[in-house]
Amino acid sequence: MYISSATIDKLPTICNSFAMVLTTPLAERTLEIARQRGIARAQDFRAAGIPPAYLTRLAKQGRLVRLGRGLYQLADFPGSNADHDLAEAARVIPHGVVSLISALRLHGLTTQLPGSVWMTLAHKARAPKSTPFRVEIVWASGEVFSSGTAVVRIEGVDVPAYSAAKTVADCFKHRRRVGLNVAVEALRDALKDRKATRAAIWHYARICRVQNIMRPYLEALA
Repeated sequence: MYISSATIDKLPTICNSFAMVLTTPLAERTLEIARQRGIARAQDFRAAGIPPAYLTRLAKQGRLVRLGRGLYQLADFPGSNADHDLAEAARVIPHGVVSLISALRLHGLTTQLPGSVWMTLAHKARAPKSTPFRVEIVWASGEVFSSGTAVVRIEGVDVPAYSAAKTVADCFKHRRRVGLNVAVEALRDALKDRKATRAAIWHYARICRVQNIMRPYLEALA
């Protein structure tokens, strides 16, 4: 392979330019945003005045990982948590709440391995047209959507998710989608493992309007 003398003369400059990406304040700022956000969106970097080229170069250098379209994470993080997809979902669908099967797994109330991320969106909210993972969407309104939410920290990302008690009630409400057996198992385990009280479960059963459906199961587990 022939390399011209002109190209050889330019090698120090090329190498120095490559090294600058590793050490410039803008590159460090890029990495700091990714560190702060856990999983950062392209728009987070744009808002900070960071050109897209920096994301590409840092990804090529192995300092950033491109998780999917417009999603970036520090190389130290990807795949480090079993609930990684939930952290991604919280960035892709920031107005959603992790729910149903995904929330059950988060709370240790199911043995199922969900093939999708389950999320609840407010009534009339738009679901994303495409995501880097499979998503099951449920819509809710009023208290059914807003009550019982908590924030779980996953890989540096604040992930909104329903509490154990609210999730149990939601499973009975959407029993045709998740299966009645899954809902009953979640109720039994939530009480047995003391992850939710009867009072809290009944509170959300009222909000979800599934008291009559849940009453015989609660009485049987008394």
